[in-house]
Amino acid sequence: MDKRTDEKKSRLLQALEKGVAMVHLDARRPGVIVPAHLKHEAHLLLNLSYRYDPPDLSVGDWGVRSTLTFSGKRFTVALPWSSLYAISSHVTKDFWMYPDDMPKELLENAAFRAAEAASKGEILGEKEQPPEESPRAILREVAKEPLPDGQEPKGPTEPSPPRKGHLRLVK
Repeated sequence: MDKRTDEKKSRLLQALEKGVAMVHLDARRPGVIVPAHLKHEAHLLLNLSYRYDPPDLSVGDWGVRSTLTFSGKRFTVALPWSSLYAISSHVTKDFWMYPDDMPKELLENAAFRAAEAASKGEILGEKEQPPEESPRAILREVAKEPLPDGQEPKGPTEPSPPRKGHLRLVK
């Protein structure tokens, strides 16, 4: 295994330890086995977890194999490491990207959108700053003041009568 493959494997295992992980892959790459209707996707997203049924997820030197459900039907997928170009964790929100493995169409599309945004002045800082978040309430501890001598704390003096039940008997 090369260094990048080793890193992808360790990142995926790290994300799977926490819970559900999402892999971004190019389903057109050699060795990828996915349902026929997804085989031509340049950007396919799949969720993986050890908790899915059946629990047959395996992460090895070759890549990832697991049985997933597509439109209510089970299908065993095979994903070689060369097809994965991004991994994310649903739990920690971590995201790892491998641009060298991304399909060129995605890179060209991203470059086109960045150039388009720059020409319109939509890059953050050029046009305007994003609206600030609504102010959040700040809680702080309030010191308890001692009561004057002879006074008791105010509160209910008599316990309230028990409440009438809200359930009724149906025969």
